Amino acid sequence: MNDSGGNGEKKRSRRPSAERTAQRDPERTRAAILDAATREFAENGMGGARVDAIAERAGTNKRMLYHYFGDKEQLYLRVLEEAYVGIRTAERALHIGDRSPEEGIGELALFTWRYFLQHPEFLSLLGTENMHRARWLRQSVRLKELHSHLIGELSDVLERGKKQGVFIETADPLHVYLTIASLGYFYLSNQYTLSTIFGRDLIEPTHLNAWERHIVHVTLTSIKR
Repeated sequence: MNDSGGNGEKKRSRRPSAERTAQRDPERTRAAILDAATREFAENGMGGARVDAIAERAGTNKRMLYHYFGDKEQLYLRVLEEAYVGIRTAERALHIGDRSPEEGIGELALFTWRYFLQHPEFLSLLGTENMHRARWLRQSVRLKELHSHLIGELSDVLERGKKQGVFIETADPLHVYLTIASLGYFYLSNQYTLSTIFGRDLIEPTHLNAWERHIVHVTLTSIKR
């Protein structure tokens, strides 16, 4: 009886394997939850995403998810923040301020288009958040700081171009970025309906490459003297 009781006590004292793993490597667990949540929110939106599904995808349980991120809304905000951190961090690596004004703007246009192509989940998250009128995005101080740096660097490039007589005096950094982002976002977010309506497979490599060149051309033409 003593042995049986001892074994029972041992069994009762065991933690679920997901919790044991999380305690051994909390950073890995957080990263797995964020990755799973990104996929779930991108596929199903804020309303359709399920915490159970996120936990299952991450190989953990709901208890650990709540422990690290609080609740579904806080997790969603964290996913949004990380999505923006990803693109803003990659943009900084371009060092557009170290290039000639034309080359800097052209590289930003190319990068943005290619990033959108490689990260469809980012576009899905943007669509979801716009449906909710940026309800969660407004809560993030972190994102305002990130975007401030982007506009600041873009402003510097445009100012150099104006002084060199390359860009028009009215070239506005926000307008330039909106031109770049909207040309890429609209094309990819509506690729299925547009392909069906116009009878052209817009996702074919030849069409993607042509649109890439078009984005750079339109962006630069709109601000050049």
